[in-house]
Amino acid sequence: MSASVSVAVSVAPPDRSYGEERTYPSASIVKVSILAALLQQERPLTARERSLARAMIVRSDNDAASVLWETIGGAAGLDAAHGRLGLTGTWAESAWGLTRTTARDQLTLMRAVFGGRYPYLCSLMEQVVDGQNWGVSAAGGEWALKNGWMPMRDTGLWVVHSVGRAGGRPIAVLSDGHPTKEAGIARVEEAVRAAVSSC
Repeated sequence: MSASVSVAVSVAPPDRSYGEERTYPSASIVKVSILAALLQQERPLTARERSLARAMIVRSDNDAASVLWETIGGAAGLDAAHGRLGLTGTWAESAWGLTRTTARDQLTLMRAVFGGRYPYLCSLMEQVVDGQNWGVSAAGGEWALKNGWMPMRDTGLWVVHSVGRAGGRPIAVLSDGHPTKEAGIARVEEAVRAAVSSC
């Protein structure tokens, strides 16, 4: 199975994209959606929720994500949040990391995150730890991002994604079919640079 990459970049029209309707398992980029769903409850987060949110976004803590997943109502809660955000090609699975999504929907989500609706979420995405701040940051300039990566059980091949903003541009790059995580990161960063340079 060869690697497949889908890219969506938002710049003053026209947007640059290819393969943006293909669905992928989300891996850890769904953590952005989980926090957005929590923030849609329009109440102050508790101190524990803020601690969990920070761990989930800044260092991609899976246990923190699982706790907040239950707080938002699991798959049904996430689907409801996605509906309010206008994501039409994304659907939650009972295992949050297997939630299916598209580059186009992730770009829609990034526009919401960086359009002023979720400043707290944006600030956390600006603080992602070293070693996890690859991907969208390859576009250059100031960045905010969340990455996702995991090997698929049926093939052993890697899903590697990066979503966020760099140089003022919301960007979503989704990919799969990589023999290693490192190969996926290299391909994602190549796609980011190519997409941005064509704008």
